[in-house]
Amino acid sequence: MASSSSILLFLVSLITAVAAINDNLSAYEALETFNFPMGILPKGALGYELNEKTGSFKAFLNGSCSFSLEGSYQLKYKPTISGFISKNKLTKLTGVSVKVFFVWLNIVEVRRADDELEFSVGIASANFPIDNFEECPQCGCGLDCVNHVEDDQVRVINDDIRSSVSSI
Repeated sequence: MASSSSILLFLVSLITAVAAINDNLSAYEALETFNFPMGILPKGALGYELNEKTGSFKAFLNGSCSFSLEGSYQLKYKPTISGFISKNKLTKLTGVSVKVFFVWLNIVEVRRADDELEFSVGIASANFPIDNFEECPQCGCGLDCVNHVEDDQVRVINDDIRSSVSSI
Protein backbone atom coordinates (compact mmCIF):
# COMPACT_ATOMS: atom_id res chain seq x y z
CA MET A 1 0.00 0.00 0.00
CA ALA A 2 1.42 3.36 -1.03
CA SER A 3 2.00 5.96 1.62
CA SER A 4 0.13 9.26 1.51
CA SER A 5 3.42 11.10 0.91
CA SER A 6 4.10 8.92 -2.17
CA ILE A 7 0.64 9.65 -3.55
CA LEU A 8 1.08 13.36 -2.84
CA LEU A 9 4.49 13.34 -4.56
CA PHE A 10 2.98 11.55 -7.57
CA LEU A 11 0.12 14.10 -7.82
CA VAL A 12 2.51 17.05 -7.56
CA SER A 13 4.69 15.51 -10.29
CA LEU A 14 1.64 14.95 -12.50
CA ILE A 15 0.40 18.53 -12.03
CA THR A 16 3.89 19.88 -12.78
CA ALA A 17 4.10 17.76 -15.94
CA VAL A 18 0.68 18.99 -17.14
CA ALA A 19 1.68 22.60 -16.43
CA ALA A 20 4.93 22.11 -18.36
CA ILE A 21 2.99 20.72 -21.33
CA ASN A 22 0.67 23.74 -21.28
CA ASP A 23 3.67 26.10 -21.13
CA ASN A 24 4.97 24.55 -24.34
CA LEU A 25 1.76 25.14 -26.30
CA SER A 26 1.69 27.92 -28.84
CA ALA A 27 -1.04 30.55 -28.55
CA TYR A 28 -2.81 28.79 -31.43
CA GLU A 29 -2.65 25.37 -29.75
CA ALA A 30 -3.90 26.92 -26.50
CA LEU A 31 -6.93 28.32 -28.37
CA GLU A 32 -7.66 24.85 -29.74
CA THR A 33 -7.69 23.35 -26.21
CA PHE A 34 -10.70 25.61 -25.55
CA ASN A 35 -12.40 24.45 -28.79
CA PHE A 36 -11.56 27.58 -30.82
CA PRO A 37 -9.97 27.48 -34.27
CA MET A 38 -6.49 28.95 -34.55
CA GLY A 39 -7.65 31.33 -37.30
CA ILE A 40 -9.26 33.77 -34.87
CA LEU A 41 -5.73 34.96 -34.11
CA PRO A 42 -3.53 36.40 -36.88
CA LYS A 43 -0.19 34.87 -37.83
CA GLY A 44 2.81 35.91 -35.79
CA ALA A 45 1.59 35.58 -32.21
CA LEU A 46 4.68 35.85 -30.02
CA GLY A 47 3.17 34.10 -27.01
CA TYR A 48 0.50 34.24 -24.37
CA GLU A 49 -0.20 34.19 -20.64
CA LEU A 50 -3.01 32.13 -19.16
CA ASN A 51 -4.24 31.86 -15.60
CA GLU A 52 -5.79 28.41 -15.69
CA LYS A 53 -7.77 29.02 -12.46
CA THR A 54 -9.53 32.20 -13.60
CA GLY A 55 -9.30 31.85 -17.39
CA SER A 56 -7.69 35.29 -17.65
CA PHE A 57 -5.43 35.45 -20.70
CA LYS A 58 -3.24 37.75 -22.75
CA ALA A 59 -1.96 37.05 -26.26
CA PHE A 60 0.93 39.04 -27.67
CA LEU A 61 1.53 40.15 -31.26
CA ASN A 62 4.57 41.88 -32.70
CA GLY A 63 2.81 45.27 -32.94
CA SER A 64 -0.61 46.33 -34.16
CA CYS A 65 -2.21 44.36 -36.96
CA SER A 66 -4.98 45.15 -39.42
CA PHE A 67 -6.44 43.50 -42.49
CA SER A 68 -9.65 43.00 -44.46
CA LEU A 69 -11.60 39.77 -44.76
CA GLU A 70 -13.99 38.87 -47.56
CA GLY A 71 -13.55 42.40 -48.89
CA SER A 72 -16.04 43.82 -46.42
CA TYR A 73 -14.80 43.29 -42.87
CA GLN A 74 -11.86 45.30 -41.62
CA LEU A 75 -10.24 44.04 -38.42
CA LYS A 76 -7.67 45.58 -36.10
CA TYR A 77 -5.67 43.79 -33.42
CA LYS A 78 -3.69 45.69 -30.79
CA PRO A 79 -0.28 44.30 -29.74
CA THR A 80 -1.92 42.77 -26.64
CA ILE A 81 -5.27 41.00 -26.72
CA SER A 82 -6.80 40.07 -23.39
CA GLY A 83 -9.93 38.66 -21.82
CA PHE A 84 -11.24 35.50 -20.22
CA ILE A 85 -11.35 32.13 -21.94
CA SER A 86 -13.26 28.96 -21.18
CA LYS A 87 -14.55 26.10 -23.30
CA ASN A 88 -16.37 27.64 -26.32
CA LYS A 89 -16.33 31.16 -24.86
CA LEU A 90 -14.13 34.29 -24.92
CA THR A 91 -15.49 37.11 -22.76
CA LYS A 92 -14.47 40.62 -21.71
CA LEU A 93 -12.28 40.67 -24.80
CA THR A 94 -10.09 43.72 -25.42
CA GLY A 95 -7.68 44.52 -28.22
CA VAL A 96 -9.76 43.42 -31.23
CA SER A 97 -12.06 45.70 -33.22
CA VAL A 98 -14.09 45.54 -36.41
CA LYS A 99 -15.16 48.34 -38.71
CA VAL A 100 -18.94 48.45 -39.11
CA PHE A 101 -19.91 51.01 -41.73
CA PHE A 102 -17.73 53.98 -40.72
CA VAL A 103 -17.30 53.15 -37.03
CA TRP A 104 -14.77 50.93 -35.27
CA LEU A 105 -16.40 48.70 -32.63
CA ASN A 106 -14.66 46.48 -30.09
CA ILE A 107 -15.35 42.78 -30.33
CA VAL A 108 -16.15 41.97 -26.69
CA GLU A 109 -17.19 38.33 -26.87
CA VAL A 110 -16.79 35.27 -29.07
CA ARG A 111 -18.84 32.11 -28.55
CA ARG A 112 -18.71 28.79 -30.34
CA ALA A 113 -21.95 26.93 -30.94
CA ASP A 114 -21.49 23.72 -32.91
CA ASP A 115 -19.93 24.74 -36.24
CA GLU A 116 -20.40 28.50 -35.89
CA LEU A 117 -18.67 31.35 -34.12
CA GLU A 118 -20.71 34.26 -32.84
CA PHE A 119 -18.82 37.57 -32.59
CA SER A 120 -20.42 40.21 -30.37
CA VAL A 121 -19.72 43.95 -30.25
CA GLY A 122 -22.11 44.35 -27.33
CA ILE A 123 -25.07 45.86 -29.15
CA ALA A 124 -25.05 43.40 -32.03
CA SER A 125 -23.54 40.09 -33.05
CA ALA A 126 -22.86 38.11 -36.20
CA ASN A 127 -22.39 34.39 -36.81
CA PHE A 128 -19.83 32.84 -39.14
CA PRO A 129 -19.07 29.22 -40.09
CA ILE A 130 -16.13 27.74 -38.19
CA ASP A 131 -14.59 26.74 -41.55
CA ASN A 132 -13.82 30.44 -42.16
CA PHE A 133 -11.23 30.29 -39.35
CA GLU A 134 -9.19 27.22 -40.26
CA GLU A 135 -6.37 29.43 -41.55
CA CYS A 136 -4.75 32.32 -39.66
CA PRO A 137 -5.03 35.67 -41.42
CA GLN A 138 -1.85 37.66 -42.02
CA CYS A 139 -1.40 41.27 -40.96
CA GLY A 140 -1.80 43.61 -43.91
CA CYS A 141 -3.46 41.17 -46.31
CA GLY A 142 -5.71 38.84 -44.31
CA LEU A 143 -6.29 35.59 -46.19
CA ASP A 144 -5.67 37.06 -49.65
CA CYS A 145 -1.91 37.55 -49.41
CA VAL A 146 -1.11 36.13 -52.86
CA ASN A 147 -3.30 38.70 -54.61
CA HIS A 148 -2.08 41.39 -52.20
CA VAL A 149 1.54 40.71 -53.16
CA GLU A 150 0.60 40.73 -56.85
CA ASP A 151 -1.24 44.06 -56.38
CA ASP A 152 1.84 45.53 -54.66
CA GLN A 153 4.06 44.33 -57.51
CA VAL A 154 1.70 45.88 -60.09
CA ARG A 155 1.78 49.18 -58.14
CA VAL A 156 5.60 49.17 -58.13
CA ILE A 157 5.70 48.42 -61.88
CA ASN A 158 3.15 51.18 -62.57
CA ASP A 159 5.14 53.63 -60.43
CA ASP A 160 8.30 52.70 -62.36
CA ILE A 161 6.51 53.23 -65.68
CA ARG A 162 5.16 56.62 -64.53
CA SER A 163 8.67 57.66 -63.43
CA SER A 164 10.13 56.60 -66.79
CA VAL A 165 7.41 58.37 -68.78
CA SER A 166 7.68 61.58 -66.78
CA SER A 167 11.44 61.70 -67.29
CA ILE A 168 11.08 61.52 -71.08
